[in-house]
Amino acid sequence: MQAYEIMINRVYKVKKSDTVRSVVEKFLEYRISGLPVVNEKNEIVAYVSDGDIMRYIGKHDDFVFDSFFFITAIKGDDEGFAERARRLLDLNIMDIAIKKVISVAWDEDIENIAAILGKKNIKKVPVVRDGTLVGIISRGDVIRYSFKTIL
Repeated sequence: MQAYEIMINRVYKVKKSDTVRSVVEKFLEYRISGLPVVNEKNEIVAYVSDGDIMRYIGKHDDFVFDSFFFITAIKGDDEGFAERARRLLDLNIMDIAIKKVISVAWDEDIENIAAILGKKNIKKVPVVRDGTLVGIISRGDVIRYSFKTIL
C-alpha cells in the first residue's frame, strides 16, 4: 500500500504570509493540531503545530549559561500568559513554524511512512508529488489502514 491510497486529499493549510491568528482559527474550527505552510506554488515551506504555539505561550524562565570563559544570562518573560498569547496572534506564521519539514512522496510505501512517524515522533506527515502538497497522512490513518483487514 502506498501513500496516495491512504492519504487525506483535502488538506487544510495556511500561506506563508498568514498570521498565527489564522492558524489558531483553523485549529479551532477544524479540530486539528497541525498545518502545512505553503507558498504561492503550493510547495511546503514550513509546518506549524500546536506544540509550536505551546512553546511560545508557555512560561520562559531565566536561563544562565556558564562556560569556562564567560557567563551568559538570558532573561525570561516579564509579561503574563494572556499578553504572550495576544502578542502571538499578530505574528507572521513563519516566525514560529518549523522550516525543516519532513514529508513523503505520494508513492511512498506505508511501512516506510509508519517508520518515519514513529522514529521522528511526529503526528502527521505531508504528502508531496512533483514538489507540491497533495495530501496528508496521520498516525491514525496508518493504524486504520494497517489493521482494518486484520481485526
